Amino acid sequence: MLKRPLGSTGLNIAPLVFGGNVFGWTIDEKTSFAVLDAFVDQGFNAIDTADVYSAWVPGNSGGESEAIIGRWFKQRPGMRDKVAIFTKVGSQMGSPQNKGLSRRWILQAVEDSLRRLGTDHVDLYFSHWPDPQTPHEETLGTYAALRKAGKINALGASNYDATLLCAALKAAHDNDLPAYQVIQPEYNLYDRSGFEGQLQKLCITENIGVVTYFSLASGFLSGKYRSRADLGSSKRGDRLEKYLDEQGLKLLTALDAVAADHGAKQAEVALAWLINSPGVTAPIASATSVEQVASFAKATRLTLTDEQFRTLNEAL
Repeated sequence: MLKRPLGSTGLNIAPLVFGGNVFGWTIDEKTSFAVLDAFVDQGFNAIDTADVYSAWVPGNSGGESEAIIGRWFKQRPGMRDKVAIFTKVGSQMGSPQNKGLSRRWILQAVEDSLRRLGTDHVDLYFSHWPDPQTPHEETLGTYAALRKAGKINALGASNYDATLLCAALKAAHDNDLPAYQVIQPEYNLYDRSGFEGQLQKLCITENIGVVTYFSLASGFLSGKYRSRADLGSSKRGDRLEKYLDEQGLKLLTALDAVAADHGAKQAEVALAWLINSPGVTAPIASATSVEQVASFAKATRLTLTDEQFRTLNEAL
């Protein structure tokens, strides 16, 4: 599978990243292992997770996704060298003081993540959410120390808008600190305003890698959810209802048409649109079955015509 450079990180990744939020949430450990095996077998090589995944599940406390990946590595000798691991810091982990982007919390959180993942380094470490209480200089200075120690290789920011990212880049430049090399925005065929425009232009100009989350709009762009009655079949039903408006249904109609032209699934078309969108390195997408992983591979091979791009772009 053709790899793409991820901004200035030095990483070359396949054009789709696995979303590890499902581990310990919608799929158990056995299924997680099978899906990860299939993902690598298809030629993919990057997995995204976070310290807080899957803390929202009753009985969990966070770190479950990282721990499952760590046990997968342990049972698959040599696998760690084949995949890039992305994880994040900043979300609350238990006590209210265990969150944010302070030096104190990052230094503790990264050790916890490394222990759960069973590795000595993270390939790409993200600031999960902006922390208005902590100066960029403190956060980036901490990342500089972790890079020097070999515990992280590259750094990224999730949920930063153009203004905030510009401020962080300026702080890095003015203080001779490492800058964010990758951004992780919410971006899909329905949710476009958070990336398109200033942030997209900034990433292209500054050679900042882009990996998108909610790439299938929590599953809405799979075409399986067309009425409120359909939402009960998904653990993400509460996140899907907002898409069931006139614009969302119009977009599904456009996806249906393009998918029919290719003999493809709606999700494959939605991912192909992202993979070929200006500035995007790779969408993040989650799978709960080996069959879905095979569908990801089909999405990377799907070529949309200019007319089909217009059909999708003008549907919203």
